[in-house]
Amino acid sequence: MKRRKFLTARWEKLVMLNYEIDPLLLHPHIPVGTELDCWQGKALVSMVGFLFLETKVLGIPIPFHRNFEEVNLRFYVRRRGPEDWQRGVVFLKEIVPRSAIATVARVCYNENYEAMKMRHRINAQEINYEWRWQHNWNSLRAQITGEPQPWQAGSEEEFITEHYWGYAKQRDGGTVEYKVEHPPWRVWRAQTADFDCDIKGIYGAPFVEALQAQPRSAFVAVGSPVSVYQGVRL
Repeated sequence: MKRRKFLTARWEKLVMLNYEIDPLLLHPHIPVGTELDCWQGKALVSMVGFLFLETKVLGIPIPFHRNFEEVNLRFYVRRRGPEDWQRGVVFLKEIVPRSAIATVARVCYNENYEAMKMRHRINAQEINYEWRWQHNWNSLRAQITGEPQPWQAGSEEEFITEHYWGYAKQRDGGTVEYKVEHPPWRVWRAQTADFDCDIKGIYGAPFVEALQAQPRSAFVAVGSPVSVYQGVRL
């Protein structure tokens, strides 16, 4: 089936903090037709913050909606495709600064987008994303040094970054699948990383224990141009 590009953009400075979680907590969120994709037998969730730049929808730049921050909580699934396993992500919540962006994502993909006030600070040593909820700022931050490196085959960086499909549960119980294209990303291993957030209020009580723990890994991906294709129902 030929898929049409729905969105093109650049994703840059992706801060990725990765946590182990009880897989039973993810089971209610697994879209029909997919199964949990584990890393060395461990179920993982990731807090990811990044810049969404030069955004176009169906090839058209939308005024005042081209450059913005996004912070998401996601986990990993796979689906047996026509040729091999298709490894993908499921988003538990995606935060963006503009309500129109959130509305389009909810309508087109039934993704759990929410609009909040956001800001970021980026320099050569630190990347920091912040979002405001109930009058308080929450943050996702990483410090880096040196030059980014290609991920190593079989590494956790490869597992986290090399998922090229998205899967979204639909209101009627079905599943929408969409393809994401980008080249392999070089990464920095974070020297320090911090996640300061009202986890219960924003993400729910089931995720508090996992997200309050130290992340098992933290790194920053350089990013690249990306293409997101129109979704199809499985």
